Amino acid sequence: MKISSVGRVFLLIFISITLVSSSPDQGEVEDEMQFNYEKKGDKGPENWGKLKPEWGMCGKGNMQSPIDLTDKRVLVDHKLGYLRSQYLPSNATIKNRGHDIMLKFEGGNAGLGITINGTEYKLQQIHWHSPSEHTINGKRFVLEEHMVHQSKDGRNAVVAFLYKLGRPDYFLLSLESHLMRITDAHESEESVGMIHPRTFDFESRHYYRYLGSLTTPPCSENVLWTISKEIRTVTLKQLIMLRVTVHDQSNTNARPLQRNNNRPVKFYKPTWHI
Repeated sequence: MKISSVGRVFLLIFISITLVSSSPDQGEVEDEMQFNYEKKGDKGPENWGKLKPEWGMCGKGNMQSPIDLTDKRVLVDHKLGYLRSQYLPSNATIKNRGHDIMLKFEGGNAGLGITINGTEYKLQQIHWHSPSEHTINGKRFVLEEHMVHQSKDGRNAVVAFLYKLGRPDYFLLSLESHLMRITDAHESEESVGMIHPRTFDFESRHYYRYLGSLTTPPCSENVLWTISKEIRTVTLKQLIMLRVTVHDQSNTNARPLQRNNNRPVKFYKPTWHI
């Protein structure tokens, strides 16, 4: 994978700015070239709701994502409990969707997945946004991973993890060779084969929970969001690879923050952390 010196410098500058910045539903569209992230572009976030009738929720929805997670406004709820994943080995393919990279699991079935309020959600796919879409107390991070789950009756639940620059992310390391093979090739797919859950299993003991939407068209609402407060790390090389691979001429694939509209945001932490 070749990156021009100009492109590398531009991306490094962008990441530096980002680090100090304070600022039954339809699923996500498969072809992300139908929209983009240009701030003032005709297909940019402000106009998503006007591009197609079925994307109207992007402009008129009252429970849109992402939002800023402000600790002063959250409702601490010790009854939510730890959120643990229970995945099984599963075949997967990696796809360049035009603005992001998606890891899709065969049949949308990676074992049990997660259980929230007695409802089981199975893992459908994983994708990444850079910089992060959600912010914590106004702070934006360099990367956000979305693990998209769905219940038998079609309800969506997304588990998100935020990243800062630091040590390599083991899961991304395991995908590096596949990422290189789909670089600069929109809609290209690469079989990853069997993925063992130990590479992406998790247990979250501190997290935010709220009801929002998909962050890409059609922006369907009633999506149950869980955002871990336990920050992960990623290297600059890994971050550049995720963005350069899609080669969409954009310096971001993060939707701007949306209005909270007085939605309750819960925060879970163990009672022994009181």
